[in-house]
Amino acid sequence: MEVPKAKFDEILDEIKHAKKVKLDTELDAEAWKEVVSKFKELVLKETGKPFPTDPMTQLKMAVNAVFSSWQNPRAITYRKLNKIPDEWGTAVNVQAMVFGNMGNDSGTGVAFTRNPSTGERKLYGEYLMNAQGEDVVAGIRTPQPIAHLERENPGIYAEFAKIAETLEKHYKDMQDMEFTIEKGTLFMLQTRNGKRTGKASVVIAVEDG
Repeated sequence: MEVPKAKFDEILDEIKHAKKVKLDTELDAEAWKEVVSKFKELVLKETGKPFPTDPMTQLKMAVNAVFSSWQNPRAITYRKLNKIPDEWGTAVNVQAMVFGNMGNDSGTGVAFTRNPSTGERKLYGEYLMNAQGEDVVAGIRTPQPIAHLERENPGIYAEFAKIAETLEKHYKDMQDMEFTIEKGTLFMLQTRNGKRTGKASVVIAVEDG
């Protein structure tokens, strides 16, 4: 709806300040109701239209927003730099969400199948319990090293480590992975070949023979 994100952030910061908390997760249900109410007021003020409550309308708007992003300045510049034809267009995947902020048995994180600096064959990354992916990278809370997950939840860690090994063998390269734990169940969100140093590349190449 083209309302600047900063204006929503201002509302959230004001409410956290009023409630005397630092983290989003410290707000109770009543505080979040207040956040939602003020967000809706902002949308109405900025767009002249109430925020849609019909799920299908929201979904169609989200899909259209992705297609529209193909023509934003950042996307156009990126295509020029990488010689990507304008006529290729973009695509949208619609899938069920999983939530890492549903309590202390939920969480989210990012990890490499190896240390990207040295190439050491050992999981390297970080995670947060009771958090969404944005919390890990936003710097609002301090993540835990992925090794700590082995102590906090050995079962989930063992499952993740096995999946990580399978992915590296399949793609024949170090993997950069994102995951979410929802109420004690592990979900893999994404994997891709990971960026690493020249030293790490040599170690990986030698080990993979």
